[in-house]
Amino acid sequence: MYRADNEPVNFTRDVDAVIVPAGVNVKLRQGQQGYITQALGGSFTVYVEGNLFRIAGKDADALGKEPAETPELPPNASDEDVKQVAWQQMKGCYDPEIPINIVDLGLVYECEVIPEGDGRVLSIKMTLTAPGCGMGDVLKADAESRVRAVPGVDDALVEIVWDPPWDQSRMSEPARLELGFF
Repeated sequence: MYRADNEPVNFTRDVDAVIVPAGVNVKLRQGQQGYITQALGGSFTVYVEGNLFRIAGKDADALGKEPAETPELPPNASDEDVKQVAWQQMKGCYDPEIPINIVDLGLVYECEVIPEGDGRVLSIKMTLTAPGCGMGDVLKADAESRVRAVPGVDDALVEIVWDPPWDQSRMSEPARLELGFF
């Protein structure tokens, strides 16, 4: 993981992207030029022609970057092992405008492992910093896909909740320090 300081980039192929903060899906074209403004958790925020776009880690090759590593579990992993890896996976989910992951922002309230047959389903409750956040569906989908990548997880169900309401006190101390909230 790293933060980028407006690193120039040329798209090597067409790539799906999401406009920040509107959350609208678009396609950026091969040969377009822009700047990587944030590269955390395997996803990228790029500045192209006056707009910010989020590009998923699975499409890192379109930026000339390596995709994020897949998570691993020990053999015969317990539900607690799965839960710990799921929390780590969610720490790789970043708001494209804020250089803090959703766990340290205090957006994830709960992660439950539900055994189902030979696999597991994860039930996650999270919130957003504001009800009108245009990136809410994108953050939810990112959390779901990251957790579904955990071996032995058959599905992940992320529910956006508003109670209790989010406030800055839910942020980790390092997150508050990073954002200057002390």
